[in-house]
Amino acid sequence: MLNATTKTTKTTVNRVVDQLDDKRVYRLYRELELNLRIKPRKRLVRQTPEPLTVPTQVNQVWSMDFMHDQLADGRSIRVLNVIDDFNREALGIEVDFSLPSERVIRTLKQIIGWRGKPLAIRCDNGPEYLSAAIVDWAGAWGIKLEYIQPGKPQQNAYVERFNRTVRYEWLSQYHWDDLDHVQRVATQWMWSYNHERPNMALGGFTPKQRLAMAA
Repeated sequence: MLNATTKTTKTTVNRVVDQLDDKRVYRLYRELELNLRIKPRKRLVRQTPEPLTVPTQVNQVWSMDFMHDQLADGRSIRVLNVIDDFNREALGIEVDFSLPSERVIRTLKQIIGWRGKPLAIRCDNGPEYLSAAIVDWAGAWGIKLEYIQPGKPQQNAYVERFNRTVRYEWLSQYHWDDLDHVQRVATQWMWSYNHERPNMALGGFTPKQRLAMAA
C-alpha cells in the first residue's frame, strides 16, 4: 500500500509531466545526454587454432624452446632445447647466461652441420625468434619458421613435453656450481635420452631406434 506522502509525490510528478510538451521533453532528454547511443562491445576475433603437425620424415620439422634455471649462487641461466619432432630426438641443449638470436643461429648451424637442414623450425614468439637476424638467416637457408600462437604452448607440444622431462629428470635435481657443470650433465643426459630411454610416444623405442627404423 502507498502512504499519503508517496501518493502526493506521484501525483505532483504526473502533473508536471502532463504540462511538458513534446519539444521540451526532447530538449531535456538531449541536455541529459540520454540520446547518446550505447556503443556495442567490440567482439574479440578468435584465431583459428593451428593444428600440431605430425612429421612423417626426419628433418621435416624441428622444435626449439627456452628454459630457465639458476646456479647455486643465484645467477639466472637459460637453456635452449632443440629436438626433431619426427623421432623426438634431442639435437642440442645449449646453456649460458644469455642466448641472443646470434647464439641461437650459431647453435642451429652446428646441428645442421651433422644432422642436415630442417624444412621448418617450430618456435614461440620470443624476441630471439622474431629478430631480423634469425628471420633473415632462416630465409637465406630456405628454412620456414613456424610460430605458434601467443598463449598456445600446446601448439609446440613435442618440445614442451621434452622440457618437462628435462626439468624433472635432471635440471631441477642439482645445485649447479657453474655453466660447465650444467652443460656437462646436459650433454651426458642427452646421450642417454636418445640412445637408452624408451619413449612411449614412439611405441617404446628410443629416438635413435626410431631414426634407424626410418632409414
